[in-house]
Amino acid sequence: MSALNDTPVDTLSFEAARDELVKVVSELEQGAPTLEQSLALWERGEALAARCEEWLLGAKRRLEASRAAADTSDEDES
Repeated sequence: MSALNDTPVDTLSFEAARDELVKVVSELEQGAPTLEQSLALWERGEALAARCEEWLLGAKRRLEASRAAADTSDEDES
């Protein structure tokens, strides 16, 4: 059984991408039966890791924007 699925990576939520990435890593650690399957797993894992990073960077930008807005609001009230 392979951890690969057909869902486009760019449509996955952070949690779905993270969970699938865990499965891919586990399968790679166990050793895929063929080199081609190992390469497919590796490529999917790279795409999933990039998707997770994209979500995390987006969350960081939202936090920074929220903090900046709060700081501006605090300055306006002074």
